Amino acid sequence: MNYQKYDKVFLILPMQRNRQSRGQGQNTSAQDLLTDQRYMNDKDPSLLCREDLERATETLRSGGLILYPTDTIWGIGCDATNEEAVRRIYDLKRRADAKSMLVLVADDWQIDALVDTPPEIAFDMMDMAIRPITIIFSGARGVAPSLLAEDGSLGIRRSREAFSQALCRRMRRPIVSTSANLSGDPTPMTFDAICEEIKQGVDYIVRYRQEDKSVAEPSQIIKLGPGAEVKVIRP
Repeated sequence: MNYQKYDKVFLILPMQRNRQSRGQGQNTSAQDLLTDQRYMNDKDPSLLCREDLERATETLRSGGLILYPTDTIWGIGCDATNEEAVRRIYDLKRRADAKSMLVLVADDWQIDALVDTPPEIAFDMMDMAIRPITIIFSGARGVAPSLLAEDGSLGIRRSREAFSQALCRRMRRPIVSTSANLSGDPTPMTFDAICEEIKQGVDYIVRYRQEDKSVAEPSQIIKLGPGAEVKVIRP
């Protein structure tokens, strides 16, 4: 194998293999979340997991906004194909739409659907990453226009976190993920740190992991050019 190093990111070129994950994804259900001990309540946890997923999914499908846990921090989310919902997030955060937002997916086939010929190295980087990694792809498609940067690129992260992954699979669409703060304010690292204006501005707040006080690392951000050129935005 041919190893190349770009700053703090190691790439392996080439890697030929059968990518089973490029299929249509797994069927993640509420039962899959029950092994997470952070999701405890005085009610039956299996019912709460199912209700949380169902209500979050219904909210997204109806064009609403949710506040939900991700593989990094709590995020504001919506159906990434719904332009009106995306603009509601910009308005809630008081953020200019020139600052594009990333989307979460659960499986590789969703990336194939969003990017014209994604470089194979992108999937290798995601497989090898030891912490969440957001990749900015050129030639993006299939999302609300205001999510795309001026050069037509889009930031995509394949989530490894249980709830957001299950939600993406239920939706079978990408979900917007942006920090749960007003533009210019510090990024809240736990649910308790999210301001009331943000909480009041969404249509559903996921209960899963609200009591979790652990602080996750921010994701790496890598930009891939049309020819798989690599630029490290955040190591």
